[in-house]
Order: sequence, then structure tokens, then C-alpha cells
Amino acid sequence: MTPPVDAVAVPPRGHRVRQTIEQLRARILGGEWPVGGRIPTEPQLVAALGVGRNTVREAVRALVHAGVLECRQGSGTYVVSTDELAPVVARRLTDDRMTEVIEVRRAFEVEAARLAALRRTPEDLAALDGALATREAAWRSGRVDEFVEADAALHTAVVAAAHNAMLAELYASVGAALRSTVAQAMGDALEPERYVDHGRLVDAIRDGDPTRAALEAGAFLEAPPRA
Repeated sequence: MTPPVDAVAVPPRGHRVRQTIEQLRARILGGEWPVGGRIPTEPQLVAALGVGRNTVREAVRALVHAGVLECRQGSGTYVVSTDELAPVVARRLTDDRMTEVIEVRRAFEVEAARLAALRRTPEDLAALDGALATREAAWRSGRVDEFVEADAALHTAVVAAAHNAMLAELYASVGAALRSTVAQAMGDALEPERYVDHGRLVDAIRDGDPTRAALEAGAFLEAPPRA
């Protein structure tokens, strides 16, 4: 039997909006609505989430403000990021702040390398070897954009090997800024004098030497910035 209305716990409006935001975020993070894709229309969201139009509207508006969604007039609402911090970092990234970005990279990557040397698993080492090989191949290709992505993937693999979920999330949030430092260091072409060997970093992690791993991770992040 359906209980009377006054016996049903109806959450406050603000709570409903927060719950709806979390539901939308979960679908985005789960890949149901990928970056670049359009989310369902407002009526479809109302039906799928079981909340009112105003609740859906406020939740979508909040994610637009956070930089996760973007409303395009006459086209719909699109996913532009899976992370609310990434757009904030991107807005703050300017040439005159690049030194700060390098300092943040150093803070993340040195500690990640130290932890990775202590916590790496056989699976992590295989991922690092694969990422290192891809990075070397990308360098030989001579394509700057390909190398930037491969370099970022290797550093991401180091962070993953640290097995610190919060560190990994924060590192992912500033990924665009970190790629910018590599792209800026490389310029328009991959010149031999700009090459930095990351094999020693991977070897230090493999050897379980946290001090050496931290030193290797920090060595290529001294001014001027290098990949």
C-alpha cells in the first residue's frame, strides 16, 4: 500500500539538487556521457532521474558553472570536462604563471616517484615499461604533439604506481597545465638538446629506491622547464 504523503521522507530542495548533481557526475565519470558528447535533454533527464524540471535545471546549471558542462544555444548541453578542478586550473594558466606550474609538477611528481618506488607492483612496472617505450617511439617520430601526450602518459603511470588515490585525482586535475609545460619546453620541434632520458627514473622505481627515484623525478623539473 502506498504510504500517505506526509509519511514519505521528502528531502529538502537543496538536498535533491545535490543528489542530482552527484547522479549526473557519476554518469559522466562512468563514461555514459563522454567528453565532447551531448547529455540527454531536460525532459529525458527528468524521466531518467525521477526529479522535477527545476531540480534538473539547477543541477545542470551548477555543473555548467563548474566547467563540467557547456550549454550551446540551439544544440544542447555537452560534456566538456570530467573534472571540476581542471577548468579552474586552465583559466589560471598563463605564460607568466608557468613557473608556478613547474613548482606544482615538482611537488606532485617527486613525491609520486618516491611512493612508486615503495609501492610499485609487477603490473605497475609493466605499465611503466610500456609507457617508456611509447615515449621513446614518440620522440623518434619527431611529432611534438605525440611526444607531449606520451610523456604525460609516462608521468601519469608513475603517479598511478604510487597508489595514492587523492594524489592521482589531483594530478589528473592539472593534467592540461602539466602538458603545457612540456609543450612549451619542446617548442615547435623535438631538438636533440631538449631530450631528457626517463629510463633512470623507471629503473629507480623498479629497484625500489625511493631516494633515487625522487632525485630523478626532480632533476628534469629545474628551470628552465623541460619534459
